[in-house]
Amino acid sequence: QVQLMESGGGSVQAGGTLRLSCSVSGDNPSSNCLGWFRQGPGKEREGVATIYTGFANTYYAASVAGRFTISHDKAKNTVFLQMNSLKPDDTAMYYCAARRVSYSSRSSCSEHNFALFADWGQGTQVTVSS
Repeated sequence: QVQLMESGGGSVQAGGTLRLSCSVSGDNPSSNCLGWFRQGPGKEREGVATIYTGFANTYYAASVAGRFTISHDKAKNTVFLQMNSLKPDDTAMYYCAARRVSYSSRSSCSEHNFALFADWGQGTQVTVSS
């Protein structure tokens, strides 16, 4: 069982920054594809960014590319989402998610399909005001 715990959400004005953190723990914390998803009011859950921790390959949704950065601290097994130039459209509950992919299919970590992820955090709210 993998436990994920997010932190770092909050309220900011447009153009501001936030940094989300997600600690990964559990009896078998061998997940190597970690991601951030979000769900805004009245919207479906969407993938924001994922990272294959083996080689730190990162994948971003077009809506956040160039503004958000996902990273992973192997020693702490913590994944971060640095969010810059925030927009009101970024307002959402942000969730950390984890799954394990094989080495041969590591490129599948680029798939921002929430149905592929078995383990989820409880979410952290991000609110961006104009």
